[in-house]
Amino acid sequence: MLPLELIKLTPLMARTSGRREIVVGLLDGPVATNHPDLTGEHLCEIPGKIGRACIQPDSTACLHGTFAAGILSAKRGSPAPSICPGCTLLVRPIFKESAAENGAMPSATPEELAGAIVECIRAGARVLNLSIAFAQPSSTGEREIEEALDYAARLGIIVVAAAGNQGTLVSSAITRHPGVIPVAACDLRGRPVGQTNLGSSVGKRGLIAPGQSVVSLGAEDEPRTLGGTSVAAPFVTGTIALLWSMFPRASAAEVKSAVTSAYGRRRATVVPPLLDAWASYQTMATTYV
Repeated sequence: MLPLELIKLTPLMARTSGRREIVVGLLDGPVATNHPDLTGEHLCEIPGKIGRACIQPDSTACLHGTFAAGILSAKRGSPAPSICPGCTLLVRPIFKESAAENGAMPSATPEELAGAIVECIRAGARVLNLSIAFAQPSSTGEREIEEALDYAARLGIIVVAAAGNQGTLVSSAITRHPGVIPVAACDLRGRPVGQTNLGSSVGKRGLIAPGQSVVSLGAEDEPRTLGGTSVAAPFVTGTIALLWSMFPRASAAEVKSAVTSAYGRRRATVVPPLLDAWASYQTMATTYV
C-alpha cells in the first residue's frame, strides 16, 4: 500500500491542494529551492544564521530539508507526495551543512530551535513541522524550548514534531509539551517500525504515520527513498494544512482535535493511532456544514 493511501489522504488531496493563506513553517535543513519540482511563488525563506539555500546539495542537512519540503510542497505529479503545494511553505534552516557528516542525522541546539520557532510564528506560520535531534541538550535550552512552545500554544499555532529514531520508550522537551503532536513512524501496513521512539506522550497525544519506503525529492534532481519519524511528521503537518485550508474559520483546537481524536476514546498505550486524514475531514465537515 502506498503511504498516501495508508493514511487515507488521497481523497482529501483530490479536494484541495491548500490555500496560500495557510503558512507551514518547516524548521529543517536548507532546501534546494531551485529544484524544478519545488520552484514556485508559495515557497518563502527566513535565512537565519545558517543561510538560505543548499551550498552542498549532497549534504545530509540539504537532503533532509529538501526531502521534507517535497512531501509538503512539491508540485502535484512529481515523485514526492506533494500534499499541500497550494499552501505557503516557510523554510527556516536550522541544520548546518558539513562535508564531513558521514550520513549522521543533522542536529541543532535547543536555543537555535527555540529562536527559530519564534521567528516562524512572527513571520505568519500557523503550523510548524519539527524533525530534529539536539546536538547539545541542556536544562537552559530545554527551558527555552518550553517557553517557545508555550508561546506557540498561546497564539494557536499547531506544532508537529518527530518522535525520534532511537527505537526506545522516551520523551523530550518537545514531545512532552502538551501543545505538540508527536509523530511516530510506521511501515506500509501501519505497524511501528523498529527505529521509532514510542512512549506515554506519543501514545496519548500523538499519531503514527508512514515512515518507511517514502519517496520524495532529492537535493539534486533524482528522487530519494527514506524513512524514520522525520519522514512521518510532514504527513501529519500536511494533513493539518489541508484541513485548515478547507475549513479556514476553524480554530487551532478544532483542527488539532479533528486530527488526533477522530478515532474514538484513546487507549492508554505507548503506540498512537494511525493518522486517518479522511476521518479527520469528516469530523470537521460535520461541524462546518
